[in-house]
Amino acid sequence: MIDIALIGTAALVPLPDRALTAAQLVCGGHSILFDCGEGTQSAARKADVSLMKTDLIALTHYHGDHIFGLPGLLQTMCSMGRTETLTITGPEGLTEALEPILKLVGWTSYEIRLTEMPRDGLALDTLAEGWPAGAVLTSFPTEHRVSSQGYCFTLSRAGKFMPQKAKELGVPTNQWGLLQKGQSVTVGDVTVTPEQVLGEARKGLKIVFTGDTALCESLLDAAQDADLLIAEATYGEDDQAQLALEHGHMNFAQAAQAAAKAGAKELWLAHYSQMIEEPEAYLPCAAGIFPNTVCGRDGMKKTLRFEKD
Repeated sequence: MIDIALIGTAALVPLPDRALTAAQLVCGGHSILFDCGEGTQSAARKADVSLMKTDLIALTHYHGDHIFGLPGLLQTMCSMGRTETLTITGPEGLTEALEPILKLVGWTSYEIRLTEMPRDGLALDTLAEGWPAGAVLTSFPTEHRVSSQGYCFTLSRAGKFMPQKAKELGVPTNQWGLLQKGQSVTVGDVTVTPEQVLGEARKGLKIVFTGDTALCESLLDAAQDADLLIAEATYGEDDQAQLALEHGHMNFAQAAQAAAKAGAKELWLAHYSQMIEEPEAYLPCAAGIFPNTVCGRDGMKKTLRFEKD
């Protein structure tokens, strides 16, 4: 099960009912914060979202509307007595970009670890105990005016447990749970692996967060068969496609094209220009291409669950 919350859906300029970019993913009681624009803390409180136990902040790039909420949040975590390590990741130039922000924050009661994403992704159970096995975050390059990247969260699902196989191998019932969690067990002098008692892997869950980007092949590749694609849609009108491209953004139609070409199940639009007062007014521009499009709004939430067997 994965819980998703949009915290801020504005681009460049915060509005009274629209904070700057931020979204939260919660899985197994642990969470990732995607971007941290100005007003993230207050918008999170308004949305009844807690950021205090965030394990990872994943930044898409270093423009102010995606990172200016960091100083206040990091200081608040300290004032609340946080002791757990906080990891912050982002594209190339992470240390240099965050140096002035960390100077503003000053001393913290917890370690802040800066790390660029590993090429083969980050197994989240290496960050903190409690993340489900098979929860992995990967990044993909996006096309913006600066170094930028989007993120893909996947939660794999093991095959069905086969009790009869476990009995035949002599595994005590009190060790079945370990095998179901992907751990091997020892029976006498024999090691029994999960593969011996589990069926074929079942369909997992996949969520993609684009950050700022023009429509590009790397986005289409990353979003293949995503259960949920959260995509920037800075411009609303169809005739703003060229303007969007020039600034490294997408309009509603281009975001819908990405979802359709990638075979995503659902599309949430976000990162609206201040010119867009009512996103729903432009929804037909996207829904005509990808019907299962939703105009994201601050505080919008969804729970994703594995498909029933």
